Amino acid sequence: MDWRLAAATGALLVRGGPVVPRAEADTAVRDLREMTIDAEAHVRELTGLGHGLPLLPGEVVDRPGWVRAAASGLGELTTGALTGGEGAVPPARGGPIGQVVAGGAGVQTGLVLAFLAPRVLGQYDPFGGPDREGRLLLVAPNVVTAERAMRVSGADFRMWVCLHECTHRLQFTAVGWLRDYFAGQVRTLVGGLTETEGFGELLGRLPDALRRRGEDSLGLAELIQSPAQREVFDRLIALSTLLEGHADFVMDAVGPAVVPSVATIRSRFTERRKGGGLFDRLLRSLLGVDAKVRQYAQGAAFTRHVVDAVGMSGFNAVWASPDSLPTRAEIAAPGDWVRRVHGG
Repeated sequence: MDWRLAAATGALLVRGGPVVPRAEADTAVRDLREMTIDAEAHVRELTGLGHGLPLLPGEVVDRPGWVRAAASGLGELTTGALTGGEGAVPPARGGPIGQVVAGGAGVQTGLVLAFLAPRVLGQYDPFGGPDREGRLLLVAPNVVTAERAMRVSGADFRMWVCLHECTHRLQFTAVGWLRDYFAGQVRTLVGGLTETEGFGELLGRLPDALRRRGEDSLGLAELIQSPAQREVFDRLIALSTLLEGHADFVMDAVGPAVVPSVATIRSRFTERRKGGGLFDRLLRSLLGVDAKVRQYAQGAAFTRHVVDAVGMSGFNAVWASPDSLPTRAEIAAPGDWVRRVHGG
């Protein structure tokens, strides 16, 4: 994968943001940068995580800036799987042909990033930044576009977005093992995908794949995975669902004392997440965006159930070790996780 080409392609093709008067744009940028400090303080108070860590501002970017940051972070995340060690790309794929393949993959990835860039409000990249120690990004034109389209308070919506992204930052900074665990799982999965596999082996798995079509699948790519690949993939889906759902729960649970119009924002934002026209919905489905939206709801329901059952301190047992993380099945049946971890 040529990640530099992916970044350049995506930044070139991404649509521009809304036309905003300079004073309004400056206010939005200042709000987003400064609100992250207050937002994370509220998240720490609610969750009990991260006390004593520095409170840092976020980084505000435009759409091309997000594309470049996303490509950089993804490149850093996958480097271990693709450049050496177990699961590395075989030497035969190097040379001129390998460069062509890498360039083609880079262009395709750039197209995907260009499609996603107008839809991302913010992101915490645990592998980004100059020192590769994490980077909280807020995409100002997308935040302004969303708050205008939903006709909600700009100040409330910006804080609401910051609450979500600061929860993600706290997950990775307060839970010392999480960053390396996540990277290791991704690299194991990517390394497995680069292994040579015969077409006959893929065809042999299709009957079982078709029988599983009714499950909560993310598409054909998941259905034709080998058992080993599916096992890693299930762990990653469970983890990402937990992280997204926990952040969605927190951004609402902080409550109207911080975001007075939170109920209105949540209602209108849920509708907005359903997507636009037929072509847009098709692309969202093909790229897994709709599956990502389902993760928010499933993960929030898991978090809500566990907090209701054992309180926030009991929920925080998920961060004790990788063994304490819920499985994909437990995300759908949170009572099973409570019984496994807390007994009874």
